[in-house]
Amino acid sequence: MSTEYTVLLYSHNPAVRKAMRSAIGDRPAAGVEIEYVESADYDETVRLIDTYEVDLVLLDGEAQPAGGLGVARQLRDELEDPPTSCVVLARSADEWLGAWSRADATLTHPLDPVTTAVKVVELLQRRRTPVVK
Repeated sequence: MSTEYTVLLYSHNPAVRKAMRSAIGDRPAAGVEIEYVESADYDETVRLIDTYEVDLVLLDGEAQPAGGLGVARQLRDELEDPPTSCVVLARSADEWLGAWSRADATLTHPLDPVTTAVKVVELLQRRRTPVVK
């Protein structure tokens, strides 16, 4: 039995969204299936989050005019229960910006399919795993 997750890919650049999707794949692990939705701007991102049960937002840190770092922080500040977020950075030296954005994780371009899939599956499963107190 597979679990289906919804991943929102955010970038103004269709080639970057395609690279994100290719790095993750439709079935990144046994029992994990991905449905993708895509957005090119902040307003569309919020509309899609309101429309779908989005499990993960993968954000392009270099997106324009609203970069993925700012979008991650804004989603965290404005939504009561924001989806898990991961920002794709241009340089690993910018990981501190991921902490500023309050993203749950960061990845670095170019996206390696193995590490990207592992990180995405980890984030998706963590989102759906209930916390035991």
